[in-house]
Parts: sequence; C-alpha cells; structure tokens
Amino acid sequence: MSLVLILSFLVTNYIFCLVGGQLACRTPSSVGGRCIDVDQCPPLVAILNKPRRTNADYEILRQSHCGFNGDMPKVCCPQTTPPPKPNNIRCFTPNGKEGRCINVHSCPQLSRWLQQPPTIGIVTFIRNSRCNGPQPQSVCCAQSTAVESTVTTSAVCTATAYPPDPRTGCCGIEGESNKIYGGSETGIDQYPWLVIIEYKKGNQIKLLCGGALISGRYVLTAGHCVAGQVLDNGSPVNVRLGEYDINNSGPDCVEAAGGGRDCTPGALILPIERTIPHPQYNPYNNLRRNDIALIRLREMAPYTDFIRPICLPNTDMTSQPAINSRLETAGWGAVDTQTSSSNTKLFVDLPLVSANECEAVYKKRFNIPLWKGQLCAGGEKGKDSCKGDSGGPLMYQNGRAYEVIGVVSFGPTPCGQQNIPGVYTKVYEYLPWIRSQIKS
Repeated sequence: MSLVLILSFLVTNYIFCLVGGQLACRTPSSVGGRCIDVDQCPPLVAILNKPRRTNADYEILRQSHCGFNGDMPKVCCPQTTPPPKPNNIRCFTPNGKEGRCINVHSCPQLSRWLQQPPTIGIVTFIRNSRCNGPQPQSVCCAQSTAVESTVTTSAVCTATAYPPDPRTGCCGIEGESNKIYGGSETGIDQYPWLVIIEYKKGNQIKLLCGGALISGRYVLTAGHCVAGQVLDNGSPVNVRLGEYDINNSGPDCVEAAGGGRDCTPGALILPIERTIPHPQYNPYNNLRRNDIALIRLREMAPYTDFIRPICLPNTDMTSQPAINSRLETAGWGAVDTQTSSSNTKLFVDLPLVSANECEAVYKKRFNIPLWKGQLCAGGEKGKDSCKGDSGGPLMYQNGRAYEVIGVVSFGPTPCGQQNIPGVYTKVYEYLPWIRSQIKS
C-alpha cells in the first residue's frame, strides 16, 4: 500500500476555504465574514444549541453555509468573531490520548509511521485519527512524545471524558455475573452502556429515547432524540444509567442461574449538561440524514459492573461483513404492536442487511433514498428495534468487546415487518465529528 493511498483516507471530500486557511465572505445580513468550521463560530453554535430552532434559524444556517472541511460544514462567520487558533484544536486519539488536530506531516509520531511499510494496524490507526482541523489531512496528534504501540489489557479502568481504547478492555465488556437469556430478556448486568433519557415537561418525567454511554461524560444517541418534535413532549434533563426495571425505583434483583440473587444498586440519574445534535441534522426532513447526537453529562459516570462504556468502532465492519453477520440492539421499546414500552431491558439479534438490498426496499416502498451515513439491519418478522428504542445502539461483538456500529434512527410502522429492515445511523462515518466534540 502506497503513501498516497494511506493519505487518501484523510483527504476531505471538499477542498474549500483553504487559501490561508480562511476565505472572505458575506453573511446573510451582508456583514463581512470568514468561512470557517461551524463549531468555531459562536453566533451559529448558539443557534445549533437552541432547544427549539425556528424556520428562520434553519434559513440562517442554510444561507451561512460556504463549504465543507471533511464532514464538518463551514459557515460564513461575522468578522467580529476572533479567528480560531491554528493547530490548537483539542481532540483525542484512537487510543484515548488528548492531542491537537494538525496536519499529519506535522505530527512526529504519525509522520514516522508513514515512512514505514504500511500494516493494517498503521492504516487503521491513521484513518481513525482523522479530525476536523484547519488544514487538509488533519489528524489528532498526541501531546506525548510517542504513540504507544501496545496497550496492556490489565489496565485499571477509570472513567474519563474520552472514549477508551478497546485494547485496554475498558469498553464493550459486560460484567461477570450470571445472566438470564430466557426469551429476549437481558441479564441484569448485560449491556451496561445502555441509558434512558429522561424528558421533563412541567412536573412530568417521560422516558422517550435511549442511548449508549461511550465515555464517562458522553452518551451517543440520535439527533431526533434531542431536536425537533420530541421537544414538544419535554426537554431532555437527565440520563438514567444502570437501569434494568424502569418501574422499580430501588435496586433491581433477579434469580441467578447458579442460585441466589443478582442485584443492582439501583439506577443512577445524572443531569445533562448539554445536548449536541449533528450540525447537519434536519429534524423536519424525512430522510433522517445525520441523525446522530451526543449528550454531555454534568458529572462523571462511574465505572461499575452495571455502568460502563461501549467501544467506538475501529473499522467499518459493513465494508467486508462476515458471513451471516448478526448484530444486537437493546432497550426498553415496544415488544409488540399493542404496547408502547417494556418494563425491563430487552434485546434482539438482527441480521446485517446490505446497503443495496436495503436501499431498494426503501426507494420502492417509501421513496426514501439511503446514503453512506446509514446502515440497515433486521427485516425478520417480529424482530426489530421499535418505539422507545430510538437513539439506542446497534451493537457488533468484535471478539470479546462490543462496538456501537449504529444508532437507532427509523424503520417501518408497525415494527418488525418481514423484509423491511430498520435504518440506523452509521457510527463509523461520524467518528471524526464525534472526536471533535469531546472535551475533557
């Protein structure tokens, strides 16, 4: 594999506004501005963070658009905004080290690797180091003097804001208690990264969406769980972790297969500091593209048998899927067409469906074209993610550890129809955006 081919993984889809890193432009109000990444423009970030955006807000965002830097849209930002400092964008590397988003050739560790015969490990690490920086071929460069080539699997797991490196064994691993697999009911400590989002309207608390803990401070969920019509039912205020039976306010217990009882300490409720929908997600477009969001917690989640993060994917398993690949999704969604939710945590295994097969179904039946940011699973009668599972993870067990490869987005109504798969946001396509949003 050539150097050019390795670097091609880092090249953005659009080369725009790169003369001196910025390009002069005019804002929708005809004020002079600079074409920069949207997350570097405070006036437009304020619009994106509004819990209820108006049509006028969307029109301002649309008219401000001036290109892309990889997956990150650029906007014409008023000149009163101080320019971002080049090479000072904080990020985290694939192995969880804090770094700066700079050109790959300016990163001593990675530039040395580019001079070596490429291996699958090197290519994967460099590709997963991509970030939304001010320069083309930007990567997250660790602040330390060397990139660790190996990571001990006996590391002590402690929660941080940064998603763990899968090689540490600190993500995607379930607890060691006995589990119950009767029917579709999960074990009490199965999928410890599952969360429920609490919404508040007046004095009422509603449970409308799920998500997956990816670090001590961040939850991955769907864009439609934090923006658009869902807000008519309430504002997302808390995240519930370590839950099993939503109707029980104290510790949950089940009979263990080997005798005795397995018990949780009870669900942990942490307040939400901020919701971060993808800047290109439009909740009023039925295509549901970019239907992904992050939730930043106000406090650090603990690392226990019942609360721990799932791994982000290191590779695109859909590009070369294993034969008869089976995936899993879980949550508290509807169990049939008559019920709106389940009291206890449920799971279902689903087949991966090829992009071509899925797109043919959705074009013919619903006139909805799918794209690279989506993947499909399911299509088996009576087995599906369903109402109440929105925002939850589609999981792939890669060896011992689970990876979140999709986020529940949309599907047929009613759920679980034969030959109509569910559609999930493809997490691998959004790794640069996810990494750009993580702050310590």
